[in-house]
Amino acid sequence: MIKYRLYIATSLLLFCTNVTLGQKQIKLIESQTDLMLSEIKKVDTKDGTLVTPRTIDDGKLKLVPSKDWTSGFFGGELWYLYELTGNEKWKNEARAYTTPIEQEKLNGKTHDMGFKVYCSFGNAYRLEKKESDKEILIQAANTLITRFNPKVGAIRSWDHNKDKWDFPVIIDNMLNLELLFETTKITGDSTYYNIAVTHANTTLKNHFRPDNSCYHVIGYNPETGEVEKKNTHQGYSHDSAWSRGQGWAIYGYTMCYRYTNDKRYLEQAEKVATYLFNNKNMPNDLIPYWDFDAPEIPNEPRDVSAGTVIASALYELSSYSKKGKDYHKKAETMMKNICKNYTSKKGTNLGFILDHSTGSKPHKSEIDVPIIYADYYYLEALLRQKKYKI
Repeated sequence: MIKYRLYIATSLLLFCTNVTLGQKQIKLIESQTDLMLSEIKKVDTKDGTLVTPRTIDDGKLKLVPSKDWTSGFFGGELWYLYELTGNEKWKNEARAYTTPIEQEKLNGKTHDMGFKVYCSFGNAYRLEKKESDKEILIQAANTLITRFNPKVGAIRSWDHNKDKWDFPVIIDNMLNLELLFETTKITGDSTYYNIAVTHANTTLKNHFRPDNSCYHVIGYNPETGEVEKKNTHQGYSHDSAWSRGQGWAIYGYTMCYRYTNDKRYLEQAEKVATYLFNNKNMPNDLIPYWDFDAPEIPNEPRDVSAGTVIASALYELSSYSKKGKDYHKKAETMMKNICKNYTSKKGTNLGFILDHSTGSKPHKSEIDVPIIYADYYYLEALLRQKKYKI
């Protein structure tokens, strides 16, 4: 029995040590995705209004409507799985879970257009180049820029919590800029590019502390553009470094450098990386706790979703930076450890690929559970691992 356990442990170690995508890893991902698709069919979709999985809540699969900020991730994950395998089955499933998100192209009540529409239809257009997908992206971008305030120089994030902020801008919003950059590429209209750059510059100016960690929320005066508040909504405290927020920062500025070649963006991504990996509370396996300043470290939940966002960003950053070898090595270490210690066992977690993410501990929401965007950025990181070689 001991020899058998040793064999299993050794096999897993060998499998995860060479984390470059292999058939065993693909089979596990496909098996879990098949399970997810079967579990979705068991859930009451409330007359079709619940369209995509988000997490596990009280042991049950939680589906959300298209308006939820996470609605585009499962369709996007399926597009990535099609890209990884070439299997038409996953392309068909990707289209099925992307189509219900289309109505969000007209939803001007949210800044999450990139997460919802670009992660789904953006990947669809990238892989299939359908004119209908392109038109959806353009409409989504046109809707998103209605939230831009030239006085502030940024796109408004939330319409809720009006008692706290007049004009909140969150670090997450950096990732929605990719939709705008891409829309300029496919239309030739620089309006979207200019708004994206202005937003990135405003965030660069106001979101970062001297140590290059970032706040979650900056509250602006919409009439004057002045900063009124600097807060952290989903982190431990206003002065703490919420881990996923740091992930959005390094990912966002790496992506902005890709489109602009502005060295300030590359330098900021590098500065965030320095903050992350020099932080005394970064664990040895490089999978962050939910907040770098959480008071009970090491007895705090991890956030694998922050880890996958950071790893995906590092692969791309490694291709731009003079520190590329180091960034690539760190991404490899993160992916190896995610594979070894944070991946769902086959047939568990209702089909989610990864476990141990944290949505918002202060709100007692989604603590130490699978979350769909962790899976999405994990598959993206696997694709980037193949693309960005050092």
